[in-house]
Amino acid sequence: MSFVLSKILGMLAQPSNLLLIGLVLGFLVCLTRWRRLGLWLVGLSILVGSAASVLPVGRWLTSPLENRFPQAALPAELDGIVLLGGSFNALLTEERGQIALNDTAERVTEFLTLARRFPAARLVFSGGSGAITPIGPLEAEMAADLFADLGLDPARVEFEAKSRNTFENALYSKELINPQEGETWLLVTSASHMPRAVGSFRRVGWEVLPYPVDYRTTTGEHSRFRISFSGGLRGLDWAAHEWYGLIAYRILGRIDRLFPGPDDAADQ
Repeated sequence: MSFVLSKILGMLAQPSNLLLIGLVLGFLVCLTRWRRLGLWLVGLSILVGSAASVLPVGRWLTSPLENRFPQAALPAELDGIVLLGGSFNALLTEERGQIALNDTAERVTEFLTLARRFPAARLVFSGGSGAITPIGPLEAEMAADLFADLGLDPARVEFEAKSRNTFENALYSKELINPQEGETWLLVTSASHMPRAVGSFRRVGWEVLPYPVDYRTTTGEHSRFRISFSGGLRGLDWAAHEWYGLIAYRILGRIDRLFPGPDDAADQ
């Protein structure tokens, strides 16, 4: 029940959806005797939407997420590498008969690069379906097909296909792998998603080495002002999704801190 509720609330709370709700609700209120309130809602929605299209609000919110875990030098050897799902589009894959990737495909490409660089490391893909009503193949199934097409033997990879969210990625991957003390495991996911992911793995008692990929902000870009309503809202939605996730996970006890960081492990 909490999974379904989180999906519905997350969808409604997207900034772009909130703006649409504000515009529609404001228009409807304008048709009543509370016209001033309706105009206030419409005006506020237009103001926020305009600000998001001109100011780099999404980048401002995404930057601290991506910079929380800086890229570190890789060790000479790794015991294993865990790749979190989220890069596949199951519906398009089902309907078009081709493996469809979304805009987090760098997770997959970097994982393949690391798999070649560390041929002795155990490989894990963690991902089932994050949809309320799953349609099409599971992410683990799509990943196995894609790995085979790109030259990575699926038999080398251990697939965890039960998880529906980040915390379940950590929980079920640990059950599958049973990592031992002293082992070094690399965690591959989007840079903005890394704080919540690392916090979840720590919560289940698995300390991993973060390997952030799929960056969306660059140093010095924050001062650029570009008018793009769709691009601004898309960036704002992306950042809001991760900040909402951190808040929800802290409330639910799935992470120990609101904003997990690289120095937290020493305190545990």
